[in-house]
Amino acid sequence: MNEILTAISTGLTAFTATNLDDIVILMLFFSQVNHLFRKRQIVMGQYLGFGALVLASLPGFFSSVLFPRPWIGLLGLVPIAIGLTRLLDSDTDDAEADTSVEPSAQGRLSGVLSPQTYSVAAITFANGGDNIGIYVPLFASTTWSGLLVVLTVFFSMVGVWCYTAYRLAAVPAIAASLTRYGNQLVPFVLIGLGALILIDSHTLEDRGLAVLTLVLSGMVLLHLIRTIGQAPAMAGNDELTSNSRIL
Repeated sequence: MNEILTAISTGLTAFTATNLDDIVILMLFFSQVNHLFRKRQIVMGQYLGFGALVLASLPGFFSSVLFPRPWIGLLGLVPIAIGLTRLLDSDTDDAEADTSVEPSAQGRLSGVLSPQTYSVAAITFANGGDNIGIYVPLFASTTWSGLLVVLTVFFSMVGVWCYTAYRLAAVPAIAASLTRYGNQLVPFVLIGLGALILIDSHTLEDRGLAVLTLVLSGMVLLHLIRTIGQAPAMAGNDELTSNSRIL
């Protein structure tokens, strides 16, 4: 019994200490519900991302490490890319705002497997460098029964975290601010988060990883530039098509 209680308190302490910053990110995500996200996409993405963090940390239980922290830091490019995309595509978001129709069973499945779900998962995982640094030695020092209790606490707390962020985002004062400034704030928060992940993980201190970061960043920028260049042409083609149909 004492071992179980110790494992519960350890799990609660470790989760809270490593996931306080996720509350803010989750609040921003929930402020975009029916605009960019659905609630289930955020929850499933959070569970997928946190599950990946746990899997990356489990080798610590077997006295090995799967991913060096500087390599984990490369995932900081994910929120940067997503933030830049949101920033450049902000003009087209209004056209997608009215998509809150209740989905069918197939729609629910596609919502779980949607790019939004994987975006949340990727950001959760990318922001988890500190989590892995703490979970690896934590798992290495636990028994099988203790590990099971800690993991149960962890995944229960993910649900509590999502619910807490959702309720906080629904507070009138907070919701009003997030609704008014959330669309403009989210891209910059994601870009800043990605930069902090790269710096905090010491990724840029490795010359090879720094070069790889520059190459990947250049590829992302070229893709975004091409996308922006193609958007006016596609819009013009759509307009010509609609005019021809009228005629």
